[in-house]
Amino acid sequence: MEDVGIALLIFIFSYFFLITEKGDRALVACAGGLLMVVGGVLNLELVFFRYIDWHTIALLLSMMIIVSISSQSGMFQFAAVKTAQLVKGKPLPLLVLLSVLTAAGSAFLNNVTTVLLITPVVFTLTGMLHLRVIPFLMAIIVSSNIGGTATLIGDPPNLMIGQAAKSLSFNDFLLHLGPPSILILLLTMAGLAVYYRNVLKQTETKTAREELMKVQAVHYITSKPLLLKSAGVLLLTIAAFLLQPFLKVELTAIAMGGALFLMFLTQKEADPEAIFKQMEWTTIFFFAGLFMLVGGLEETGLLEELARGIIFMTEGDMTKTSLSLLWVSGIVSGFVDNIPFVAAMIPVILELEGYGMGDLTPVWWALALGACLGGNATLIGATANVIVAGLATKQGHGFSYFDFFKIGAPTALLSLIVSTIYVYARYLMFY
Repeated sequence: MEDVGIALLIFIFSYFFLITEKGDRALVACAGGLLMVVGGVLNLELVFFRYIDWHTIALLLSMMIIVSISSQSGMFQFAAVKTAQLVKGKPLPLLVLLSVLTAAGSAFLNNVTTVLLITPVVFTLTGMLHLRVIPFLMAIIVSSNIGGTATLIGDPPNLMIGQAAKSLSFNDFLLHLGPPSILILLLTMAGLAVYYRNVLKQTETKTAREELMKVQAVHYITSKPLLLKSAGVLLLTIAAFLLQPFLKVELTAIAMGGALFLMFLTQKEADPEAIFKQMEWTTIFFFAGLFMLVGGLEETGLLEELARGIIFMTEGDMTKTSLSLLWVSGIVSGFVDNIPFVAAMIPVILELEGYGMGDLTPVWWALALGACLGGNATLIGATANVIVAGLATKQGHGFSYFDFFKIGAPTALLSLIVSTIYVYARYLMFY
């Protein structure tokens, strides 16, 4: 019980400093994680071999390398200009188009990779059109989490569920989670368009749009050889992501292979030492600290007790269990990284078969929807959120926890309401 109290106290204090932004978030998270070790809740063996998710960190680093090298060729500036010209530089259509592209990329790649590719494009576009960048960053974050919900490879919780529930295929995830994800995306885009319509109009200038249409996008290409190499490796990596269920190779290994291959190909054009200096190390260390903080809660059994409490309260009733799990996972995932929570829930759900609950499909879909969509609630609720915030800070366009909360919390609430109606109508009404 002493460890439980210590872990909870450290977690609460750390999250207080993170939410109120009293210090650098990477330092706060790492300090909280270190206190878990000093306080005896964790030991270094548990930290390094169980709770720090090296797959996520390696995936982040690999994609940062690919994006960093690719950006030196002018690829993203070229893509930015072409995208803006497609909608003639109009802010609201541009906001919607980028959101749709982000959601689609998050579904068929993964949301971490997608925001790393899209965010540099946003900075270039908004700079050219003299638009406020914050509305676009908010739209990218929420769209990435919504799109990532739709497929098995879109978001880490879905991958974990897919590995635990062997009967669920890639197509099952797409067919069952795709429809609510599309509906939620459409509703969210409509809400963002209404919310930001005046903000975007205030900064919109006809002159900037006219100048944009005159720009020759090809002029932004700085090196054709580097462009061809970067685009080739990037496309190969994306293709491997899409074919991952058939290749049977982990996403992290694919990303690492792509990054190393591109670095070997571009040694003369892009110095490896310079590339490593450009990495978002603050984001990496923030995640390491966050994994340690949440690992402390998991090690003391707090997350598992929460999971078992859900089953106890619902008395094994399928409707109550599914809908309760949807909301609890959605709320918890807004404030705690969804990966350890899902990891704690999976064995509990598998135990339900022993209580006479046969078809667990509704429960799996409820867990997936809640865990993935709940990540939109706060700035630290999902990996993609933290990455975009880190990139924004580096570019001088940082935003606070509460700035995002004003957009993320209503989005998460809307998502959970739509998901509740969907799960009940499709799986539970006639169960």
